[in-house]
Amino acid sequence: MKNKILRLPEVKARTGLSRSSIYLRVSQGLFPSPVPLGGRAVGWLESEVDEWIAARISERPSDNTATYYGTHG
Repeated sequence: MKNKILRLPEVKARTGLSRSSIYLRVSQGLFPSPVPLGGRAVGWLESEVDEWIAARISERPSDNTATYYGTHG
């Protein structure tokens, strides 16, 4: 298990989400909660972010072209 802590810029880069989208999903229980690091600093466990990304990949439809581009085979 990876215990590395990722700061917000790395989480944004890995997920493609904006800061506000990350925090909105956290508040909705749809994204891992940050770990307090002291003061106002927070980070996310790399393993939890990786699991979230893997879950998004596994949820995508098998025919991505039709879903994302409106074409029907």
